[in-house]
Amino acid sequence: MLSFLPGFLLLPISFSLFALNLAFWGIVVTPLGILKLLLPFKAAHRLIAALGRRCYRGWTAVNTFLINLFNNVDWQISGQQQLDKDSWYLLIANHKSWVDIPVVSTFAYHLIPEPKFFLKDELKWVPFLGTGCWALDMPYMKRYSAATLAKHPELKGKDIETTRNSCAKFVHTPTTIINFVEGSRCTPEKQRAKNSPFTHLLPPKAGGIAFTLASMGEQFNAILDVTLIYPDNSQHIAMDMLMGRLKRVVIQAEILPVDAAVIGDYFNDPVFRDNFQQWLNQRWQHKDQQISAYYQQAHQAVVTNTPLLSRHD
Repeated sequence: MLSFLPGFLLLPISFSLFALNLAFWGIVVTPLGILKLLLPFKAAHRLIAALGRRCYRGWTAVNTFLINLFNNVDWQISGQQQLDKDSWYLLIANHKSWVDIPVVSTFAYHLIPEPKFFLKDELKWVPFLGTGCWALDMPYMKRYSAATLAKHPELKGKDIETTRNSCAKFVHTPTTIINFVEGSRCTPEKQRAKNSPFTHLLPPKAGGIAFTLASMGEQFNAILDVTLIYPDNSQHIAMDMLMGRLKRVVIQAEILPVDAAVIGDYFNDPVFRDNFQQWLNQRWQHKDQQISAYYQQAHQAVVTNTPLLSRHD
């Protein structure tokens, strides 16, 4: 643990090591994407995908080591008892910081398959990023605007078909798809700008998660609703982490069923759209209450001088 060192000393060291870790694995994984182009064989693609998963696990393991090296972190994780690495999950979570990505990856490391993030279809042509994500089998999502569909009605449903084809490789490989449903990091300024009805969250965006479920919902064993809380670092989480000030990481997971209530034509069925938005808003209200309850419990522990024990149940 190096958290005893002054933050101004830790900042350049930790930032450099996190950046080097990202650069190293980016360099390692990019040739895998090139090989996928040169070797259009299923057996080769399976081998490349397996190597890509190992690279992602390597990136995650080093990130976790660095977080714990520079910070005296109390990891409080609950709700993971029934998870396994041989299932398919859609993971939805609130979004506070770019630290969420390594934190969720750390959570997933021993519990569920390596996470995949949906990317815009255009990003596949970005050098290094596109080939690297392709090598890691990140699914690409192609969406058509209402104006485009009006001019070309034959494209209706093609976006979901494209995403299904992108996800076809996951049929035989257990996978976790991640969606940060708020679409942006939650800050007080954004809460005010969006007139958020929640105390700790931004309003959820239903379209992306509905699109994911419509594309491959039958393939998921469960929806994994993850609540992320940084009780001692609510303002500048990433900077605090780099300066050795990250104290607690709270991860609360809840397993939800994938059923007819969450799979449907969100963009063309107004009844399903209303029901789905209501379901997601109820989930976010529940999440907001969970966060408030945690803060109340933590405050009570301080008042009564009772330790708030770490939970790894």
